[in-house]
This record gives sequence, structure tokens and C-alpha cells, in this order.
Amino acid sequence: MLVTGGAGFIGANFVRRTVATRPEYEVTVLDKLTYAGNRANLAGVDARLVVGDIADAALVDGLVADADVVVHFAAESHNDNSLRDPWPFVHTNLIGTYTLLEAVRKHGKRFHHVSTDEVFGDLELDDPNRFTETTAYNPSSPYSATKAGSDHLVRAWIRSFGIEATISNCSNNYGPYQHIEKFIPRQITNILSGISPKLYGTGEQVRDWIHVDDHNDAIHLILDKGALGETYIIGADNDHVNNKQVISLICELMGLGPDAYEHVNDRPGHDMRYAMDSTKLRTQLGWEPRFTDNETGMREGLEQTIAWYRDNQAWWAALKQQVEARYAQQGQ
Repeated sequence: MLVTGGAGFIGANFVRRTVATRPEYEVTVLDKLTYAGNRANLAGVDARLVVGDIADAALVDGLVADADVVVHFAAESHNDNSLRDPWPFVHTNLIGTYTLLEAVRKHGKRFHHVSTDEVFGDLELDDPNRFTETTAYNPSSPYSATKAGSDHLVRAWIRSFGIEATISNCSNNYGPYQHIEKFIPRQITNILSGISPKLYGTGEQVRDWIHVDDHNDAIHLILDKGALGETYIIGADNDHVNNKQVISLICELMGLGPDAYEHVNDRPGHDMRYAMDSTKLRTQLGWEPRFTDNETGMREGLEQTIAWYRDNQAWWAALKQQVEARYAQQGQ
């Protein structure tokens, strides 16, 4: 198995889970090790790491030729960064995906493309609808536009060239190894560092949070049982939980009052609500998330995540001051 972006947050958790539970796979990771990729994410894992760019056609061709299955996580994925400089997103998400598709077509390999709910845009807070596999695309940033474009490329290569591929679109992930600039690990590491957790704007924004292990289990199920050419939505039915409730639960689980946070400036262009309808994945393939234990569906998953950041401070501590300084410049 070739895993692109396997040193990033979701990809590294996928690699760790694959090595631990699927011994039939020998795993090679291709990762550019940008700021989002980290060798330490794969420490102690029996997987080969190749440092390189998914847009490097010669490198990709050789790695795909040696693989049976390609799982494509690699992406530039930070919305705010895409607003400052869109080019890396075009390079990686579009040209990189094209490069992989051409290698997969040439060598006849199985391909799974990991995508995002952000290709659909966002919903109003009072909109009861959820995104489905047939929802029209409506991206709102260079990041989401390039991910939408990569999805379309995969579908075109399926239809035009008959490659054996599937696509999944997932909601917001949380869990171990997530960069501390992201909402949930930022709040956890703030509290561990004696800094007040920060809520952007009013905190009414809704994200359909899913634990990274549930996401990755769904990908393995799609690889095992998914119909070729199909797209599957992955979501944990947490679309009734807003950011204010999430930060309050983190505070509670870490021994603070539920309102022990401070409001800061909202993020520019902050989408209001994402909601995913994973009926197809649940009914056709029998998938169920494990971390759905209480009224928010997040308590057990957050407890596990908090414990990981508490036990692995050496992984994130050196970055903390830099990340908070950058947010402070933005009034956040």
C-alpha cells in the first residue's frame, strides 16, 4: 500500500492503524514533510517513508508501480493559508492528484481518494439539510476549490479511462497527532500550557466532528467492500454540536468551568455549518462510528484525545509559542 500524505495528521493515524490491524499490507508513505507533515508522527511504525512531492512524476511512477493499492491523503488543507497564497494548493491538490492518477492509469492500480466536506460549501445554521453524495459542489476558498477540482479529476479518470477508484468526503476530524493550530488541539494545549482557551466569534459554527480512527476505519471498509467508481460520505452525526459546546466540553473534561474560555475575533470567511449524511456508507457497507457515546457524541473521543496531548507534550511543546504568536497577530 502506498499512502500519500502519510506523515500528516489523518494519514499518519491511518498508517498506524493499518500497520497495527492489517498485517497483509506493507506500507510505503510518500510525504513532502511540509509544516503539516512530521516524521515524529510515524515514530516506531513499521512503514517506509519516502520524502518527496506527489507532483514529481518520475518518483510517483516508481512508487505506484510497486504498490497494489494507493490511498491518497496528501493535500494542502489550511483554508487561511490558501487565502494568503493559493499556488501550493493548485500545485499539490490539482497537479499532484493528476500525477497520481496518470501513474495509477498506467500501472492499473486500485486508488482511493480522500476528500473533504468543504467542497460542498456551507449551510445556514437553521438549514436542516445534510450533504449527500449528490450535493452540488459550491467551494468557497482556494483550498476547497482545489479539493473539488481533484474530486472531479478522479471521477473523470474513472469514466474516461476506467481506473479502479473510490472517493470519500469526510467531515472535520479530531484526535492524536493533529497540528496544534487546529481548533480542538489548540484549546487542549492552551489549557495544558496555562493559557485561556479561545472561542472564535460567537461559537455558533457547527462542524460534524468525527474521531480520526472512525474516519480511517471507514476508508478501510471502502477499500474492502466499496463499489468501484462510487463516492461515500463519512460523517458521525455530530452536526447538532456547535463550537461553543465543544470548547465547553473540553474545559469540563480538563477540570475547568464550562465557560472558562475567552472570545476572540472570528476567522475571516468562517463557514457556518457542515452536516454530513453517511446513510449510504452505513446501509450499503455497514459502517458505524465507535465514538458516539453521549449527547455530543464526542466525550469519549475527546477524553482520549486530551490524554494523548497530555502524555505527548514533547510532540507539540516546541511549536506552541510560535502558533500562539501568529494567532495573537490576528487578534485570535
